[in-house]
Amino acid sequence: MNWIDSLSIVVALGAALIGGTFFGFSNFIMPAIGRQPAANAIAVMNAINVTVLNAGFLGAFMGTAVLGLVLVLAVFVTGGSLWAAAGALVYVIGTFGVTMAINVPMNNRLARFEGPSPEGAAYWATYLRDWTRWNSIRSGAAMLATLLLMLSLMR
Repeated sequence: MNWIDSLSIVVALGAALIGGTFFGFSNFIMPAIGRQPAANAIAVMNAINVTVLNAGFLGAFMGTAVLGLVLVLAVFVTGGSLWAAAGALVYVIGTFGVTMAINVPMNNRLARFEGPSPEGAAYWATYLRDWTRWNSIRSGAAMLATLLLMLSLMR
């Protein structure tokens, strides 16, 4: 096993961890929050969006993206499996990129609603549907990235 294979394993594990986290949100966390009155749901989601900014989650989420970029560069500079490069790119674009371009701005907008309001309730309905859809996409991208990275290790 060479160092690119070792790096592929680390990126695959990070992608699997994040994919599983996002899978849980789409499949039972968001539906449970969605059963609450809008003001309560907004408060819970805003609390989650603050709490998620911790070393454990950010280390796994952003660390996987950074190591994924290192892996892509390594594959193209020193040679290696294109499956590994593809898996890393799928994570960087489909998981990290979607988060930064879509989910984070939605979270920032939700943070503006702190108390019960008709505007907050209206945004919550849209947020719940759209955020969960995009979350499912980034979860699927992380799982696909994991698969591609695993394929890169099969010889």
